[in-house]
Amino acid sequence: MTPTPTHRRRAALLALAAAYVDTCGFIGLFGLFTAHVTGNFVLIGAELVSHHDQILTKLLALPVFLVSVLLTAQAEFVLQRRGKPATAWLLGIEALFIAAAALAAWRLPAPGRPDDMVTMSLGFTLIAAMGVQNALMRTSLAGPVQTTVMTGNVTQTAIDLLSLASGRADAAVRTRIYNAWPAILAFAVGSALGAAGYAWVGFDCLWLAVALLIAAALAVPNV
Repeated sequence: MTPTPTHRRRAALLALAAAYVDTCGFIGLFGLFTAHVTGNFVLIGAELVSHHDQILTKLLALPVFLVSVLLTAQAEFVLQRRGKPATAWLLGIEALFIAAAALAAWRLPAPGRPDDMVTMSLGFTLIAAMGVQNALMRTSLAGPVQTTVMTGNVTQTAIDLLSLASGRADAAVRTRIYNAWPAILAFAVGSALGAAGYAWVGFDCLWLAVALLIAAALAVPNV
C-alpha cells in the first residue's frame, strides 16, 4: 500500500511519541531504553566492565518487551476477527500504559536506584507501551518507515539522497525520501522535547506522549 499524507502524519506522530518516551525514560530511569530495548544490552555490557551491579532492570527489559509484543499480536488477531478497529484500540492501550506510568510517577517516590521497585514499575510499564507500538509496526502499521528506531530509516534515506545527488534517483527513490523524512525529523524533535520535558516537569511530561498517541489512534482507519 502506497503511503498517503495521512500515513506520513501518523508515522510522524508515532515517531515523535516513541523518541519522547524513550528519552524521558533514559534520563529519568538511569539509562533505561524503553523503545529501543535492545540498546540495553550495550549498557549491560558497559556496566559489567565498570563493575556496576545494578543491571537487573535492564536484563528484564527484553522479556517484558517480548511479552508485550506477543500479547499485542494476539490481541490484534482477536480484535480483527471480531470486526473491531484493532489498530486504533491498541494505540489507545499504548496511551493507557503511558498514562499509567505518569500516574504512578505522581503517586510513588522518585526512582532512587537503577534496580529499585519504582524504577522497575515505571520502566516496565513504559516498555510494555513501546512493545505495543513495535508490534504494530510489524503488523497493521507495517510499511517502509519505522517509528520506534531510526537506524534503518536514516540508512536508507542516506543511500537515497546519494542517488538523488548523483542523478540516479527514480520515482521510487524520491517517494522513499518523501515518506521517511517526516518520521526522522519527528524522532529528532521528540528526543529533544523528551529531554526538555523531563528537565522541566519530570515524568509529568509523559502526558504529552499520551496526547500524541491518541491523535495517532484517531488518524487510523477503522480497520
